[in-house]
Amino acid sequence: MRYSRIIGLGHHVPDKVITNDYLSTVMDTNDAWIVERTGIHERRWVDPAQDTVANMAAKATRMALERARLKETDIDFIVFATITPDYFFPGSGVLLQRELGLDGRIAALDIRNACSGFIYAVSIADQFIKSGMYKNVLVVGAEIQSTALDISTRGRNTAVIFGDGAGAVILQASDKPGVLSTHLHSDGRFAEELYIKDPGSSRPHSERQPDQILDTTTFKVVMNGNQVFKHAVVRFMEVIQEALEANSLRKEDINLLVPHQANLRISQYIQEKLELSDAQVYNNIMRYGNTTAASIPIALSEAWAEGKIKENDLICLAAFGSGFTWASALIRW
Repeated sequence: MRYSRIIGLGHHVPDKVITNDYLSTVMDTNDAWIVERTGIHERRWVDPAQDTVANMAAKATRMALERARLKETDIDFIVFATITPDYFFPGSGVLLQRELGLDGRIAALDIRNACSGFIYAVSIADQFIKSGMYKNVLVVGAEIQSTALDISTRGRNTAVIFGDGAGAVILQASDKPGVLSTHLHSDGRFAEELYIKDPGSSRPHSERQPDQILDTTTFKVVMNGNQVFKHAVVRFMEVIQEALEANSLRKEDINLLVPHQANLRISQYIQEKLELSDAQVYNNIMRYGNTTAASIPIALSEAWAEGKIKENDLICLAAFGSGFTWASALIRW
């Protein structure tokens, strides 16, 4: 039987470190307030003159390729997860293809599933490999969110949370089990609980002109934090349990849980419910904030580099975010 396995991981974050103390100089907040509510101490924000979603993704990709001992030309297909593409269209997948010098050789697919985007992308790549269509699939999660944040007291509930970065994995066809299963869900009834309204095509022409854009707040992140937290802790547990049951495994079998880095309190709640030790859960939100689709691949890359992932380990990925969408994946390393 044909399976897909992760054979290379990479990540890239911008050089600019934004501390909680810095944010306290531009809005009414402080380090203790941010840490208590989110667990975040600092995050990385891009220099718009230097960084793009596509070139950060390319840097993460080259690290993954080097670790996999592959070349750019070995890539058969790109699945790119982001909600912050460099252009309204086309998607960043083709821009990454161009960065890698693969113009015209392969296809690129963009998906917009926010915080769950990377697991959705892994699931898509897994199906393509299992079908026999592709051998080496590049899966990327990358975001630039800092340029859309309201960096003021009015926007502090979201401005303190989000960061920028990119992560990448190479999935390769194998006769040995790797990705055991993926589980994807959504519930659009809650779409407006976490969203950015514009630029949306459903508004009249008069609402999409420069004067209106400058005066509106609809280009900023809107988040009902209480609703998101309430749903997240339930859906995380459900989708992790679903993955375990699908593979006749138990929570005790998990060697490492890599959750989407949304809020340290959510990760700690899940850890407590699953009765996992600190060594069995990987968190880096304290350093990078919430990097949305990039958060899991960045964390996975760092965990591997730190020796926290070993051959035959059972790795569980889980995410919840805008949509609402949620997802999990079980991987045998």
